[in-house]
Amino acid sequence: MNDYRLARSEAKFADLIWQHEPIGSGELVKLCEKEMHWKKSTTYTVLKKLCDKGIFQNENAVVSSLIKKDEFYARQSRRFVEDTFNGSLPKFLAAFIGGKKISARQAEELKKLIDEHKEE
Repeated sequence: MNDYRLARSEAKFADLIWQHEPIGSGELVKLCEKEMHWKKSTTYTVLKKLCDKGIFQNENAVVSSLIKKDEFYARQSRRFVEDTFNGSLPKFLAAFIGGKKISARQAEELKKLIDEHKEE
């Protein structure tokens, strides 16, 4: 999986897979019909697209992820910071906070994260 952003419907579809994996492809078709009002052909078309992107696999009619949800969105978040803020985490945080105050608990959590991940 390189740089791949999910459209809204793809994200909802991916979330269904992540919530129910491993899931039989037939069961996935039924789930998508119920939750997204998709036809069988739509489900298989989007599944193939996301399998080709290296996010999921469909082996022996069982669909599972090649990359977990948290890792997928972590990669997307890192890519967003790279593209939008030239990779500057401080600039991203300044923009995200936007002059608002954060709680003492949030500040402590951020400090802890920084301490855990800073280079020596």
